[in-house]
Formats: sequence, structure tokens, C-alpha cells
Amino acid sequence: MFGTLMLLIGPTVGFRLLGRLGISRFATWRASVVHGLAVMLVATATAHFTPPSVSVMPSRDDLAAMVPPSVPLPRVMVYVTGLLELLGAAGLVRAVTRPVAGIGLAVLFVLMLPANIYAAIENIPLNGDPATPLWFRIPEQLLFIAIALWAATTAHETPHRHWPAAIRPGTDDTVAARSEVPPGCGRC
Repeated sequence: MFGTLMLLIGPTVGFRLLGRLGISRFATWRASVVHGLAVMLVATATAHFTPPSVSVMPSRDDLAAMVPPSVPLPRVMVYVTGLLELLGAAGLVRAVTRPVAGIGLAVLFVLMLPANIYAAIENIPLNGDPATPLWFRIPEQLLFIAIALWAATTAHETPHRHWPAAIRPGTDDTVAARSEVPPGCGRC
């Protein structure tokens, strides 16, 4: 029941510790949580492509069983959502793509919630484990949605030191570039 949550918390704490050791990429809790979500998504997406013969994690067949009967082509949906999770994870890692990835993942998490509710109500096991109860699964899914939306708002936290001076926020060159006044000229 706590496996997916631990896939988020463990990497998040690890990234934050790296931030405390001086790795600027993980200098904030927000950055660490967003990267933790990316790690979790890579792990969960792997299950979407895992054959039933692998017993260390749920398989694609377990996940296809979770798809409500009203959704056509359950196995295809499992592959598609796995691919979207991988793309979302990749998008979270790059600051440039993080806002779009965050919004896309929030939508994906909302769209996948009915499958999680169906699995809980129908008591569909994952890898032989009992279905995650709704009292845990719904708040967990809401947490994932909130983190994805939080990730979508992190573009302003991107370190700007690598940007060209003409577009770097907060530099004199930015003002000069926008107003087309040569630097140091004032208003000539």
C-alpha cells in the first residue's frame, strides 16, 4: 500500500540531502519533490511494460485488470499511460519543459483516478497484493496531482546564471535589451 508513496518520499529526501551538500539543482524542497516525482514515475511506468513473469512489481496484466470495463482497449491504455508517465518524468527534469509536464501529469493523474477507484471497489490485486483501499488511494492521488501542479509553477525558480545576459532577469542588460538603449547610456 505504501510502495508508491515510498517511491516518491525516498528519492525526494535523497535529493534534498544532495541539495544540503551543495548540489544547487536540489537546493529547495520544491526541486527535490519534483525530481522525486520523476523518479517515482519512471518506476511506476516500468510496471506498464513489465510482463507477468516478473514478480517484483505489478505487471502490465495487473494494470490492465484495473481499467474499468467502459474504457476500450485496456492493454493499449496501459501502454499509453506508461509512455505518458515516462514523458512526464522526462519533462519534469528539465526546467524548460517542467510547466507543461506538470500540467500534463496533473491531467493524467485525474484521468487515471477512475481506474484506481475501480480497482479498489472491485478488489483487484496488484502483483498478488490486495488492492489499495480508497481511504489511502484517493488522498495519495490528490497528492500526486498537487505535486504535478506545483511543478508547473516552478519555472521562475530556474537558475538564470547560464542564460545569455540579454535575457537574464534582473540584470542591467535585460533592461537595455528590452528598451533598445545601449548599456550604460541611460536614456541618451
